[in-house]
Amino acid sequence: MALTRDFKETVQARVQRDSKFRENLITEAAGCLLAGDVETGKTILRDYINATLGFEKLGAAVHKSPKSLMRMFGEKGNPQAQNLFSVFAYIQKKEKIKLAVHPEPA
Repeated sequence: MALTRDFKETVQARVQRDSKFRENLITEAAGCLLAGDVETGKTILRDYINATLGFEKLGAAVHKSPKSLMRMFGEKGNPQAQNLFSVFAYIQKKEKIKLAVHPEPA
């Protein structure tokens, strides 16, 4: 099911005005990736990037071409850990947050 333009615009507007919402998106993306749900993690990161800094600025910050980053976060993209970690490092710095991993009881 494709998202409607109104829905995408609504989410983008919220991302731009609500720092807690941005933090939750980043946390959710990291959690999905750590749980092995790479597709959802990439999708959330792509939405965050599109709604905030864009691929041009991110590419300059992490020394990757914007097109390479777009492919990496695309449907068929297969990002290397080094690239994902550099993106997360930049996003954490930009948002002034620090992600941490905590074990959950089994």
